[in-house]
Amino acid sequence: MLRWAIFIILYTLVDIYAFQALKTLTKNPWIYGIYVFVSLAILAALIYQISTMGAGKVLDIKTMYVFGIFLVVFVPKLIVIIFMFAEDIGRFFTGIFMKIAGSTEVPFMASRRKFVSTIALGIAAIPFASLIYGMVQGKYNYKVLKYALEFDDLPEEFDGFTLTQISDIHSGSFDNHHKVEYAVNLINEQKSDVILFTGDLVNNVADEMNDWKELFSTLKAPEGVFSVLGNHDYGDYVNWKSATEKNENLQKLKAIQKDMGWDLLLNENKYLERNGKKIALVGVENWGENGFKQAGDLDKACVGISEKDFKILMSHDPSHWQAKVKEDPRNFQLTLSGHTHGMQFGIEIPGWFKWSPIKYRYKNWAGIYEEFGRYINVNRGFGFLGYPGRVGIWPEISVIQLKKRQNNV
Repeated sequence: MLRWAIFIILYTLVDIYAFQALKTLTKNPWIYGIYVFVSLAILAALIYQISTMGAGKVLDIKTMYVFGIFLVVFVPKLIVIIFMFAEDIGRFFTGIFMKIAGSTEVPFMASRRKFVSTIALGIAAIPFASLIYGMVQGKYNYKVLKYALEFDDLPEEFDGFTLTQISDIHSGSFDNHHKVEYAVNLINEQKSDVILFTGDLVNNVADEMNDWKELFSTLKAPEGVFSVLGNHDYGDYVNWKSATEKNENLQKLKAIQKDMGWDLLLNENKYLERNGKKIALVGVENWGENGFKQAGDLDKACVGISEKDFKILMSHDPSHWQAKVKEDPRNFQLTLSGHTHGMQFGIEIPGWFKWSPIKYRYKNWAGIYEEFGRYINVNRGFGFLGYPGRVGIWPEISVIQLKKRQNNV
């Protein structure tokens, strides 16, 4: 109750402050009434939706949309009050200076206040429109990102080998079968040698895949479809009635992947062979920092493979690469991760610039990174969670071609 009280107070203060900008531009009481009604309706909907999520506390698509609409309205208000507060601070210090100087003028000009309010509302319209677009179109704005990586120790037989990586499907968030079907077909159209899924098939429970199992079973590749578990796949964010019920959910999720024809790697490895040569595909369970599950076991996953083998590691959380993998003497040449979603929000100009607030939590958060001659690709995610949309950081299908580096003498 205390947290709700604090939230409501802060929400009200932001609302009142932002309302001042509106008052400088219009005196229409109908507009005032609409503003108040929308603010109260969104607050009430958010409180109701969260308080009625049930004992399981499962974040469903309806709750996500309520949260998304809240962001659409609240974020622009924060932008407005930044401008209004800056103007008030400027006016405050100007008033002090004028008083010291002995001036009797009032340090407030209605025209200046109106100008600042207009600028603030104009700039606030950008996140308002962007967040709406992200919910309507951005979340299904799939992009195929292609990379070619060169390695000295890649067997000649695998020169040109291609893999398609997807991650963070979060099937419990989907609400448009046609759009998801388009994306699944797009994956198959890449005609890669192997398809690799790096975790978070669901938001919370295995049943979320009931409507999507048949569709994702159509993913096919010559070398197969392989997968690992992400932090959401374990059901850790559900208030289960018992440990047995939670375990049954996990077993059901594993069975679903098997039924779809996916080969789930649970701290284990598989060899891919060509003309007598092979590369190792290593899959670990989730291993994360900052309170995330650490079930991944590299030692167990590497049983039976040689340090000299070329290795592709599938590990859901990229913090695993920073903490344990990139300097491991067994030399994992390529690691594939997901998890961050690129925060589903940011600014990206391919090949030139990329930024998202998530970069301040994860050093490796989107795309290809290289250290010590070893690479990691952090997939931006196929689905979405929390905010039911994407702005600037689009859902991704990664296609990576492995190349044998040619040593020119």
